[in-house]
Amino acid sequence: MMALLGPGLVLVFCLSQALRDIYFGHVFQDVDFFAVILLAFLLSTLIFTAATLIRTPDEFGKLRGQLSTVVAMNLTTAVGWSCYFFGLTHLDPSIVNTLHSGMGPLTVVVLAASGVRLAKTSSPGSGEYLGYAGMALSLAGLWWVVLSENSGFATASPATSLLSLALLLVGGAAITISLLYSKRLHDHGVNPEAVTAVRYVALILLAGCMVSFSGRTQGFGTLDELGTLSVIATVLIVLPLFALQVGVARTAPLTAHVLRALGPVFVFALEQADGRMSYSAPTLICILAYSACAIASSITHGLSEKPAATA
Repeated sequence: MMALLGPGLVLVFCLSQALRDIYFGHVFQDVDFFAVILLAFLLSTLIFTAATLIRTPDEFGKLRGQLSTVVAMNLTTAVGWSCYFFGLTHLDPSIVNTLHSGMGPLTVVVLAASGVRLAKTSSPGSGEYLGYAGMALSLAGLWWVVLSENSGFATASPATSLLSLALLLVGGAAITISLLYSKRLHDHGVNPEAVTAVRYVALILLAGCMVSFSGRTQGFGTLDELGTLSVIATVLIVLPLFALQVGVARTAPLTAHVLRALGPVFVFALEQADGRMSYSAPTLICILAYSACAIASSITHGLSEKPAATA
């Protein structure tokens, strides 16, 4: 039973991100996304800080020796989530999810080719690059789908669509770098609760400033509605990310990568019940191509590691 815990947590993350993207795609039409960021990440930071102080207060001592990594993780996290939610406000959720997810492995490949190692990661084999090329082509296909207005989702303007697409690439790269920095902290013995407690400080400050200076708090109703939105945002945004951290640590890398590659497919399937979007065959083709290439790359990587481990 314990052997299924890790894959189960990764699957929970994939399913919850589908719910997250569909739900907040609706919410962001009425509520400013920085206000939602402030609600979700402030509440979760308080929860994980309290949990760490009660259970393992010495973890914060470990973080004092890794301040530069903590700052870098915070800044890249703030950029990543801000760009992601901007895209989710203006584009089809399944396309947003695919572009954001696809930038993860592509960013790692570019960093490895540039000789940049932010954490202990294995180098991709030559066979994997074909899968990565396919992933890049499928993401380019999604750009065409959006800009040619074949996504089945009505956007505000071509300029807004183009800006959203560009920010998703930036955000996907930033959140990947943030994950590599968090992995560096894990490699130094810091537990996931402590990492989560300090990860979103810059994002909270940014969201607080945006909400305070712009006064963009439209869409909020009563205090009960505000509290409900805070809880939902925390459950759908932050807790799945924590589950992913724990799940990946307990799951074979190949299994984790395959499950995560199916995430955009889950989003596309769920959004068919969303009245804001109509079915788009080009979108589905690009998403399936991305998932197939991502799975192929993971399998190739797994097979290449087996002989090395045997040797």
